[in-house]
Amino acid sequence: MYTTQQFSLHTHTIGFDGRNSAAEMVRQAKDMGWHSLGISNHFIVHPAIKSSRMYKYAAAGGYANIYSESFDEAINKFLPHYNELRDLRDSTHFNLYIGMEVDFFNDPLWRRGFDRAIKILKPDYVIGSAHFVWHDNNLCNSHDIKNMDQSTRNLVLEKYWKNVQGAAQRGLFNWLAHLDLMKKVGLGREDMWQDIERETVSIIASSGSAIEINTGLYKPNLYEPYPSERILNMVSRTNIPVLLSDDAHSVNQLGRHFDEASELLEIYFIKNILTAHGAVNRR
Repeated sequence: MYTTQQFSLHTHTIGFDGRNSAAEMVRQAKDMGWHSLGISNHFIVHPAIKSSRMYKYAAAGGYANIYSESFDEAINKFLPHYNELRDLRDSTHFNLYIGMEVDFFNDPLWRRGFDRAIKILKPDYVIGSAHFVWHDNNLCNSHDIKNMDQSTRNLVLEKYWKNVQGAAQRGLFNWLAHLDLMKKVGLGREDMWQDIERETVSIIASSGSAIEINTGLYKPNLYEPYPSERILNMVSRTNIPVLLSDDAHSVNQLGRHFDEASELLEIYFIKNILTAHGAVNRR
């Protein structure tokens, strides 16, 4: 029987798109008997991000801070945030890791900006994500893609998977987040996507990348994590390193559905399971 993981490294806090402070998240982790916690707020940089369709909704919802048009803008947001986290780590004497969840864009200018940001900010770890697809001179998120006609939607979904593959191939990240993110709006669940899923898993394995089982999706009408069980079956066969992530945006989400995710580890004989120290030290 697998032991339920006693840490989380994929979490978000107030000031970005979370609902609790880092201090409150640490207090909850300690109360739960956890030995470690990581704070990994969104670091999303693209020159067209504020002209994207979703941005006005993000601003209205109070989480525009997670999006930046330039790396200078993002770095200036993260410097005081990281100073706060380092002070908190020193004052609480708790094993608090300082990370970021970075959206990958396959562009040389983005890469140069990313490398500069990492040198300045010096995070303990970096999670790789792909929330957006550049298509038809627009930065599209999952809701934009859902509203496209079928043929365009399929084209853009394929681009999404190519972004995930690119993130794995570049070797920039400690692990990759929520591989099949688009299924949160019902996209990509058909059998026709199995070939590109298999191709992606193969690329992840050959690149030496790791993935998370993200428990943030569980809900009554789709009671499963990211990625799907069919992808987890592929992951098991290729022995890709795995850790559990709750993607917590509040204290009451820490460790959510970790018991169910631990059962999936056992069902699919996934044995290459990362510790907190092992996940943080992969880069």
